Amino acid sequence: MLNKKIPKQVIEVLEKLEQNNFEAYIVGGCVRDLLMGKEPKDWDVATNAQPEEVQKIFADSFYENNFGTVGVKVKPFMASGKIDREHDVIEVTTYRIESKYSDKRHPDEVKFAKTLEEDLSRRDFTMNALALKLRNKKTELVDLFGGEKDLKNKIIRTVGNPNERFSEDALRMMRAVRFHSQLGFEIEKKTFASIKKNAKFLKYISQERIKEELQKIILSDRPSEGVEMLHTTGLLTHIIPELEKGYGVTQNRHHIYTIYKHSILSLKFCPSQKLEVRLASLLHDIAKPQTKRGEGEFATFYNHDHVGARVAEKILQRLRFSNEVVAKVKLLVDNHMFYYNPDEVTESSVRRLIQKVGLENMKDLIDLRIADRLGSGTPKAKPYKLRHLEYIIEKVSHDAISVKNLKVNGHDLMQKLGIKPGPKIGAILEVLLAEVIDNPERNDKN
Repeated sequence: MLNKKIPKQVIEVLEKLEQNNFEAYIVGGCVRDLLMGKEPKDWDVATNAQPEEVQKIFADSFYENNFGTVGVKVKPFMASGKIDREHDVIEVTTYRIESKYSDKRHPDEVKFAKTLEEDLSRRDFTMNALALKLRNKKTELVDLFGGEKDLKNKIIRTVGNPNERFSEDALRMMRAVRFHSQLGFEIEKKTFASIKKNAKFLKYISQERIKEELQKIILSDRPSEGVEMLHTTGLLTHIIPELEKGYGVTQNRHHIYTIYKHSILSLKFCPSQKLEVRLASLLHDIAKPQTKRGEGEFATFYNHDHVGARVAEKILQRLRFSNEVVAKVKLLVDNHMFYYNPDEVTESSVRRLIQKVGLENMKDLIDLRIADRLGSGTPKAKPYKLRHLEYIIEKVSHDAISVKNLKVNGHDLMQKLGIKPGPKIGAILEVLLAEVIDNPERNDKN
């Protein structure tokens, strides 16, 4: 039945290689996804044909690397019932074996292999070392390392010696945690022990590659389990050591969990699917250890929100997150302690909060507050206070919140007051905005 799930473009590539007397197999994560009943995003083919031979067979192809991978252009695949125009390349890679990894990242050299077994033996985990062959229009699974059994038992196990696999590419340790987080699989004992032993080698990996894996963990179905596994294996201290500083650090009478535990639970209960909100949930109390004063139930953490915003910014910049992600997380962390009591807060104060944060960020700020509450052990996600805040936000959202919402502009001021263009115009508009935020009915050109 698997062959019915394989796009005809992939089948055509396999058949064309075999018609030219070469071996051809579907390999890697797409085989794993097929066996799990998922729709693969990318399709990879392994062959004993050399790159130049592959290019001779497929006129519309390109070879732009040193790893034996030729990109074969095909018609876009169907994905989720729709044509996915972003996926119109099948990667065809020559069997290869990789030599010593001096830098724990890249092989010193790549050598082409003669057999599929040699190629599969260099892969990271057994569930990714499976291959599919088409024979008489039917699929034949090639499983040389027990990957199918591990897949059924939900086990993450390295191909061969885990110390060797992780010394080849230290990022594979994070990949193991990522699969644990995405799939809910358990890491096999020897593989787990090897990660703990070799965690220090993560320092050889570029921040960009680490960020890519961390982002996948944060966006997975079990992000808190992923971060907790990073901690348990000793990897987290090489990624976000600032989080580790909260481990075992108690808070005060308002909190039943340690700082670290609260951060993990806040991520777990974050209601948002957005990367920025999940990162903010994890990092919102990142400065509590350094701002803590006193012990026991009366300990304080003054300004931990503002200090934390700067710490979060440095962490995310170090990990090479985009400027947009960094700015958004910093904004959320900086404002996560906003005060709101329906009996005390006025509509004008809500307008000022919106002015400060941006209307487009208010839902994310509320989601962060929900994550913070639930991560503190509070059973109710959205109490009356937050529901009331949402009501007021909706009520005032059409009022003037920024200078551009005023009924007068700089040109009007120059005409009315007889002044020239300059900084004074902007200053006057800000004064008018402050007045209108307190008294929206005064937003009138007359």
